[in-house]
Amino acid sequence: MLKFSTVKFDCIIVGGGIVGLATALRLSAAPHHKKVLVIEKEVEVAKHQTGNNSGVIHSGIYYKPGSLKATNCITGYHQLINFCRNNDVPFDLCGKIIVATEEKELQALKNIGERGEQNGLTGLKHLSKEELKEYEPHVVGIAGILVPQTGIVDYAVVARKYAQVLQQQGGEIRFGEKVIEIQDNQGTQVVITQKGSYNASLVINCAGLYSDKVARLTSKKVDVKIIPFRGEYFKLRKEKEYLVKNLIYPVPDPNFPFLGVHFTRMMKGGVEAGPNAVLAFQREGYKKSDINLSELAESLAWPGFQKVMAKYWRTGLGEMYRSFSKAAFTKALQKLIPEIEEHDLVEGGAGVRAQACDRTGGLVDDFMILEEAHAINVCNAPSPAATSSLAIGETVANLALKRF
Repeated sequence: MLKFSTVKFDCIIVGGGIVGLATALRLSAAPHHKKVLVIEKEVEVAKHQTGNNSGVIHSGIYYKPGSLKATNCITGYHQLINFCRNNDVPFDLCGKIIVATEEKELQALKNIGERGEQNGLTGLKHLSKEELKEYEPHVVGIAGILVPQTGIVDYAVVARKYAQVLQQQGGEIRFGEKVIEIQDNQGTQVVITQKGSYNASLVINCAGLYSDKVARLTSKKVDVKIIPFRGEYFKLRKEKEYLVKNLIYPVPDPNFPFLGVHFTRMMKGGVEAGPNAVLAFQREGYKKSDINLSELAESLAWPGFQKVMAKYWRTGLGEMYRSFSKAAFTKALQKLIPEIEEHDLVEGGAGVRAQACDRTGGLVDDFMILEEAHAINVCNAPSPAATSSLAIGETVANLALKRF
């Protein structure tokens, strides 16, 4: 039976991932208490990007000073740590090293260190070849940077705690409801799901992998497309976990918005290796066999993505090759730890990143928030969105509160 709500909410948030929940949390805690509803199509929170990422608490070292990524990551980092401490969510600030394995990476490594300092990071330590071994004895590199602020946490646990606190503050969550239409009824936004409709003064779109589609329900000015990239992980066999003490990252390609395959100790135990980054054949395509022809056709037909393919086809082919070749994946990991062998890796999980791509072929690097008269659309919130979630939530909540 369809539900037709007679209650008018101040804000309806579409999407029960970590950004949507953080935004709802901030709004429900604001002065002059706002009535907030989160609508989530799954039966629980954090089912997609939030619950399938590497669990890293990012320091903000990579991001352009002054960008939304940088400011929200640094602020969100401290807010996340405080939230975890205050709500008994386990985390570990174990630190990570970024490793240069070739001479040509040294300038990029130097630039990363300078960015970190500009972003306010303290205690960064530049490591020689010999010093690398003190932190990660099995790593082979010619130089590195120790980032002590980096940590690990289980973001699904964080999101569930956000939801719990939100409900304690009077916020509501509806599960199992997919938003199919948003109508404007004389300034009141009518959010329609397959189970009913809800009224609000303002709609906030935090729909992640479907954020562009939800944005188009309220705006004709959305000129980006979400392109889904699957990141596939392997896990180290238990007897080989000693090879990695904490977190080990390569120097990333500055022209490509992914960090490269790396090693991550997990909060729930074990060590992950990866991810690669391949085009997913559907927006929630966690397996190679997950194919939605309509969604795949949309990605391939987008003029911006066609330009991306033309520019990065060599990189893309390499990522695809590693996706189907365990030997090639192993070879990429051996650049950091030569002792890793193919049989040391067992298949792990996968996540899908919602990467906004503009019409001109730009892979949008920064967070993207688009405002309409009665809607706020978070159209790009890639990594480090989980680390930054409370800061992004605060930013979006402040935009919303100006409307009231």
